Amino acid sequence: MNKIIGVTELQRQFRAVFDEVVKHNVPYVLTRGSRPEAVLIPYEQYLKFAQADEAGVLKRFDALTARMDAVNARYSDAEVEADLQAATKTVRARKRAGETRTNASRRR
Repeated sequence: MNKIIGVTELQRQFRAVFDEVVKHNVPYVLTRGSRPEAVLIPYEQYLKFAQADEAGVLKRFDALTARMDAVNARYSDAEVEADLQAATKTVRARKRAGETRTNASRRR
């Protein structure tokens, strides 16, 4: 069962609260101005949450990679190469245009 404690009260009773968290696995919700701000939990519980979060991130990443593979499968290597060449030409043209404007403003 979660317990709720304000940060001011926590300062007064820190050792007792800390012992309850560590020895009895009682999580505390820490509040400031009646708003929950943080949670004090046993270290083992924190590790489980961190591992679960990492597993969730990896699962979402794997799903995204699979989705990208499915989308990319629609395009041939030749199409991708053509798109890259076109994009390179566009970028180079923009750079040249920017250099031309920069050089023209220096002459003034």
